[in-house]
Amino acid sequence: MIPLSIFNIDISSGNLILLVSFLMFVAILMAKVGTKFGVPTMLLFLILGMLAGEDGIGIRIDEPRVAEFLGHLAMTIILLTGGLETSLPETKPIIRKGISISTLGVFITIVCTGLFIYYALGTKVGGAGSSLLGCFLLAAVMSSTDSASVFSILRSNRLTLREDLGPMLELESGSNDPMAYVLTILLVNILEMTHGSSGATGHIVLFGVWVLIKQIAIGFAIGLTLGQGARWLLTRINLQSSPLYSILVLSIALFANGSASFVGGNGLLALYVCAIVIGNTKDLPFKKEVLLFFDGITWLSQLMMFLLLGLLARPSQMHTVLLPALLIGLFLLLVARPAGIMLSLLPFRGLSFRAKLLTSWVGLKGAGPILFALYTVIEGVDGSNEIFNIVFTITLLSLLVQGMTISPMARLLNLSIDDDPEVETFGMEIPEEMGMLRDHIVTEADLEGGSTLRDLHLPHGIRVVMVRRESKYLVPHGSMKLMEGDRLVIIMGDTDD
Repeated sequence: MIPLSIFNIDISSGNLILLVSFLMFVAILMAKVGTKFGVPTMLLFLILGMLAGEDGIGIRIDEPRVAEFLGHLAMTIILLTGGLETSLPETKPIIRKGISISTLGVFITIVCTGLFIYYALGTKVGGAGSSLLGCFLLAAVMSSTDSASVFSILRSNRLTLREDLGPMLELESGSNDPMAYVLTILLVNILEMTHGSSGATGHIVLFGVWVLIKQIAIGFAIGLTLGQGARWLLTRINLQSSPLYSILVLSIALFANGSASFVGGNGLLALYVCAIVIGNTKDLPFKKEVLLFFDGITWLSQLMMFLLLGLLARPSQMHTVLLPALLIGLFLLLVARPAGIMLSLLPFRGLSFRAKLLTSWVGLKGAGPILFALYTVIEGVDGSNEIFNIVFTITLLSLLVQGMTISPMARLLNLSIDDDPEVETFGMEIPEEMGMLRDHIVTEADLEGGSTLRDLHLPHGIRVVMVRRESKYLVPHGSMKLMEGDRLVIIMGDTDD
């Protein structure tokens, strides 16, 4: 494919400012249009980057290490914001489930996908398929649910899910990026150790297990310690400006990331744990302003990261891996991911089969897998170009297929709180800052777990303010017996508990 090369830009000159401003402006316009049609914003940013890249306008990036560093920095900011906005009271009931999915579930997904690639496709995926370890590496790169994509889609669509699925999906996506990153680095190191050597397999496996345990333990310990220290400092330092608190939080989180990596731990996990501890500090000064600050720079980080990764893509090279990428993507979506979800949630009761199905569907790929694939290119792993192209293709398909169907799938499985804008609120009006009024008609599926209002297990931040039964208006309480067809008026907003 011949690049369009409409104009020539030297990205080392002042023209870089012109280029960045133009791409950002176009990205916002595309996001506005895409929202009307339910197209994920992250997908549009990625496509815009591809159009501006070497096979499009002709912008070329020859420094993958710089791109990987900037992408990694953007990911830390996205994880930081996700951790700050994670409510422990809301997350506590599902924390074991989320951790099980992000650890055991990821491991099962990698094993299933790696075996499928090796035995079903083999050399069709290039150098990556020439060894079993190479196939597991490709599977590990693709194993995580991308936190940026999940946070963006769930929150921008204001998708409120039953059975505490929203907090569980956000916890999983925030905590399995570190897990996938650890496994990717570990497998790259093992491949380097085994290159040209067929012996000491047992020692290499033990080394891998030790590194994995050490990375997780050190990352969690440093994140928890620095988070507690930050909580003490932030409530006592008495700064006069809210932006200074935001910058202080950012510096502490980045320090958690860097210090954990320096001593052999997982930096992303440390940062995420630290952010959760800080975000759940009840008396954190200027908390609302701090969250607004990070919400803004998170959108900027997402925009720049997906644009940058799109610029790195070479669509003209992807046709050679299109068929294996499609097969791997379908296997991952329909077999490996569901197997990982079902088996990792097997010990837990109280989660319906419908909820597990939706959880398996929300296995969105995004910037995380592409960045991990870029890491293999930087390290010069055999078949790394094929890995990057396959992962990029699967990410596009995932954002297109899964990203556009999460809300319809949730409604189909009756797991979303009715968000129809044409609601019957019986003339009630509330200030906009208090939240949104919605109504919901009780169905037979709602009453499967019990017939009282308490048995509905409504998500955090949702309260029932009135119940209409035929022509009667009832004041709700936890032990109220509900009937199929009852119309609930609910308020969706933040609470102080």
